[in-house]
Amino acid sequence: MPTTQQVRALLAEGLDYRGAAARLGIAPGLAYLIATGFPADGSGAPSPEEHRARGLLPASQDLSNPPAENPAAREVVRRWLHDRVAADDRMRGR
Repeated sequence: MPTTQQVRALLAEGLDYRGAAARLGIAPGLAYLIATGFPADGSGAPSPEEHRARGLLPASQDLSNPPAENPAAREVVRRWLHDRVAADDRMRGR
């Protein structure tokens, strides 16, 4: 598990939370949690003063959820769907 110092050092080098997370092999939301002590989903919101003092992002929730991925875009999924339809008369509309 990366340390607070490791995450903050990467941020000081100019990386954002996504870049620091990629370098450390962790999720961006976890990098944010390690560096700030606050979850990226917005729960446990600090006061405005603490927000400024800790250098927190104005909005961090996008770091807590990975981007959606459409598995149908993978060739292996397309082949599987094709084979399922070919094996099932009702799916072929007969």
